[in-house]
Amino acid sequence: MQRFPSQLLKGYNNFMSGRFSEQQQRYKALAETGQQPKTLVIACCDSRAAPETIFDSGPGELFVVRNVANLMPPYEPDGHYHSTSAALEFAVQVLKVSDIVVMGHGRCGGIKAALDVNAEPLSPGDFIGRWMHLLKPAAEQIQSNEVMTAGERQRALERVSIRNSIANLRTFPCVQILEQRGKLQLHGAWFDISTGELWVMDAKSGDFGRPGM
Repeated sequence: MQRFPSQLLKGYNNFMSGRFSEQQQRYKALAETGQQPKTLVIACCDSRAAPETIFDSGPGELFVVRNVANLMPPYEPDGHYHSTSAALEFAVQVLKVSDIVVMGHGRCGGIKAALDVNAEPLSPGDFIGRWMHLLKPAAEQIQSNEVMTAGERQRALERVSIRNSIANLRTFPCVQILEQRGKLQLHGAWFDISTGELWVMDAKSGDFGRPGM
């Protein structure tokens, strides 16, 4: 019989004796009344950049969708399967979140692969190449900048992709309407894995800076 990963069982035991034991009433209330998070976070699958950990959030506080390179595709109601768009739709129209945060991070493997024209595909298969195609126009523009170093180009695309995803969010009618009514705000953020620094995007200029604490 196949064994369940032992590190996950150990973590579960720690969870039950720690966080769950300490917040049992909260979990019980969430089970009975349902979730009511106010923020949707669109983040990367990277195991080093978990939003719940970075923002020290408790159960029921964040609605999180993660994908390769934290990308938000444009509105395409074409009958195909769109998991990120489905999560967005649920968060906005059912949970009625008031904030959406697109959070990128430093040293993103997906971003690096999108920039390196000579690199092998990020992974073999049928899906990831098409997914990373969302970044192709921005990647080509940044690739042509010979003044920047490779590291500077990667950081630039990590942040440009956040702005691109926010622009794509605004192609969804439900987002566009609620933002215009002042009931929904869109934010960009970038997390540096090596230093723990969080940079947030200025809504007007699109520039990233350290937030005032």
